[in-house]
Amino acid sequence: MTTRERYSAVLSWFEANAVSDKSELNYSNPFELLVAVMLSAQCTDKRVNQVTPALFAAYPDAAAMARATETDILRYISSVSYPNSKAKHLKATAEMLVRDFGGCVPDSLELLTSLPGVGRKTANVLMAVLWNKPAMAVDTHIFRVSNRIGLTRNSPSPLQTEKTLTRYIPASLIPKAHHWLLLHGRYICQARKPKCEKCGITAYCETFKRNS
Repeated sequence: MTTRERYSAVLSWFEANAVSDKSELNYSNPFELLVAVMLSAQCTDKRVNQVTPALFAAYPDAAAMARATETDILRYISSVSYPNSKAKHLKATAEMLVRDFGGCVPDSLELLTSLPGVGRKTANVLMAVLWNKPAMAVDTHIFRVSNRIGLTRNSPSPLQTEKTLTRYIPASLIPKAHHWLLLHGRYICQARKPKCEKCGITAYCETFKRNS
């Protein structure tokens, strides 16, 4: 099976069988998604969804969060990973949104990554989810799953994985494929013990073939 054939088969299976192609983070506007994705770094979506209702009620927009102190914000997010640095970044980002972007979340990689605490992965999530742009956010799940299946081969970095995936996946499918691969890694192709018996793409998976 060639690389292109593998991509075609895997994507066709996900199109027909994937349960969801949506983010599991709860949000109702671009600002809330930005905050939620920033909080989700090295933290579960489940935990983020537990803290954001009260956080968003207190700070419904960038202007409200910009007026808060880091200590104020920290009270709401103390149970997520690295709460101190995240509180600092949330306040600084809110201030920058108000000062430079009229309180709105920008829609380009360059502008998004200019925000404090916003890296390439976070920016790509926002562009894909909010504006359906062909941006592939590579997290630990996507990095692992892509290599296991054979969509990438010994990729040295998330950036290289991103470049490979966006080369072979049609632009129109990239926003969906991000969630397909992420959720497959989260629930099926797990790090310690992949659930190959529940996997629908073993016929196209290099690791499964190698270990069979």
